[in-house]
Amino acid sequence: MLKVIGIGDNVVDKYEHTQTMYPGGNALNFAVYANRLGAEAAFLGAFGTDAEAKHVQSSIKEIGLDVSRSKVYEGENGCARVTLVDGDRVFLGSNRCGVLREYGLNLTEEDYSYIRTFDLVHTGLYGFAEEELLRIKTLGVPIGFDFSSDFTQEQVNQIAPRIDFAYYSCSHLKLDDTLNLMKKSIGLGCKLVICTLGEKGALLFDGEKFYMQEPKLVKAVDTMGAGDSFITSFIIEYMSRNKKGIGGKETVIKESLKIASEFSSSQCLVDGSFGFGKIYGTI
Repeated sequence: MLKVIGIGDNVVDKYEHTQTMYPGGNALNFAVYANRLGAEAAFLGAFGTDAEAKHVQSSIKEIGLDVSRSKVYEGENGCARVTLVDGDRVFLGSNRCGVLREYGLNLTEEDYSYIRTFDLVHTGLYGFAEEELLRIKTLGVPIGFDFSSDFTQEQVNQIAPRIDFAYYSCSHLKLDDTLNLMKKSIGLGCKLVICTLGEKGALLFDGEKFYMQEPKLVKAVDTMGAGDSFITSFIIEYMSRNKKGIGGKETVIKESLKIASEFSSSQCLVDGSFGFGKIYGTI
């Protein structure tokens, strides 16, 4: 069984049009989706001490994730304000990850020893873990990093040499710019690059060949977590097959992309990132 960990952000997404909040955040989403896909998954992040944090923690406990190394700081948990327009999630604002941004991860030697036991680390631009990447890389554990959509070229130049798998949201970019970004990331040391393209699907580049994955279109209830679920499903399937020695390189990539597309489509039928909605004021 693959053993993976999401390091960084957790939030509550507050849906203002329904006054309902859902747990989420890139690193936490990764861990939850990996758990649902059969991996042994953990989350290491920072929780606040407010009602929002308690809701996220109770949801995680019910799911069964290991969060034993996570921090708790006095203050606000990460929180984002959201609405839906024809099923597409639209962000209205946030507290920029709350206590995680304010206090950081502050990883200890015990934390690094713990991280060393995993097969894969996942973090991202909102995980505030960039300063930890060099140390994590020395542990010999592969690292996947989600740059989201609002990355800068400076961040790509700084982070890509420290990671193994780069993920970008590129529906806002021209195709040539997307392809150049993928080539650049490989040139900086990444082994695989995935660019999600919204309703156009996804592109993958392994340094030798580009792979296109068409989306499995559904009438979306909520697109929150669609990209996170695609990336998680792909990398879990890809690494699991490689660990077991199943199939050749191209076959593994193509089959993993197909499975990821199906999982991501199913995610679009779920409220929030992974459910667990709660009306404001009742917690």
